[in-house]
Amino acid sequence: MIFKAKEIAKILNGSIEGDENVSVHKLAKIEEGLPGSISFLANPKYTQFVYQSAASIVIVGDDFKADFPVKPTLIRVSDPYSAFASLLEVYNKIKLDKKGISKNASIAETAKIGKDVYIGDQAVIGENVEIGDRVKIYPQTYIGDNTTVGSGTTLYAGVKIYSDIIIGADCVIHSGAVIGADGFGFAPQSDSNYMKIAQIGNVILEDNVEIGANTTIDRATLGSTIIRKGVKLDNLIQIGHNVEIGENTIIAAQSGIAGSTKVGKNCLIAAQVGIIGHIKIGDNVKIAAQSGVSASVKEDLIIFGSPAFDAREYRRAYVHFRNLQKIVGRIDKLEKNSGQNS
Repeated sequence: MIFKAKEIAKILNGSIEGDENVSVHKLAKIEEGLPGSISFLANPKYTQFVYQSAASIVIVGDDFKADFPVKPTLIRVSDPYSAFASLLEVYNKIKLDKKGISKNASIAETAKIGKDVYIGDQAVIGENVEIGDRVKIYPQTYIGDNTTVGSGTTLYAGVKIYSDIIIGADCVIHSGAVIGADGFGFAPQSDSNYMKIAQIGNVILEDNVEIGANTTIDRATLGSTIIRKGVKLDNLIQIGHNVEIGENTIIAAQSGIAGSTKVGKNCLIAAQVGIIGHIKIGDNVKIAAQSGVSASVKEDLIIFGSPAFDAREYRRAYVHFRNLQKIVGRIDKLEKNSGQNS
């Protein structure tokens, strides 16, 4: 893909200083710019690279003032970082703009397929599945019976969607993710064995949800496991049955949420957090990495530790913990002196 400076400036609503016809075909960091590449300057610490860069185009702020001659063509915008992010999005859309249905895909006769859809080799689409417009289904993806996939959603290679799942519009599900496997439900029996409890609910992903690679979301025992709109889940996350995650919450890799827990909106959950079942996490909660959450959390709190508690109390307690051996030594000495004086 080749773009000229004047085309990029139009996309970004920017102004050009230099050759408007210079062309680029790749993106690069400013310190690694080469001929044919476009980069950006957002952090003043990297200003030196503008004068050294061999990039053909550099996106800069409207307030940028060059102290030395600049070789690249400049595109001035109000916010270089956001402009470059927009350019990345445009580039990615063009790069991933696939259409057409492979003759090697297996599609049930009862499935309904929308317009401008891409379905890759060895994809399997079950009975009564509904696929919206502009959906992209990469090779070796499986979509179970009675599932709905909203318009503009992308399912990357090897995604497994079980039956009766509802996926909204403009979602992204990365390779290896499994949506709708059975929840972990077993009833203990008198002979120390376990009887499996049928998991007959489903999973609902609302619009603009992104699911990372190898993340698993279990179907509900009854009702639905619900991932609200705008939620972003990293790789290698486990979401248990009947969990509900509120709008625009972000969860980092290797975290796990046990069954029937409700997580509020706009929460930030860092990596390797474990949350027990049947509790409630309020809105706007931040949970630090490797925390273990064993009780409900009120809204707007920041919590650390295992078991997790208020971050301010955690920091104060941690100071004492680091000095615990000294404190114990002082107590032992005081008790010894007290015994000698009695």
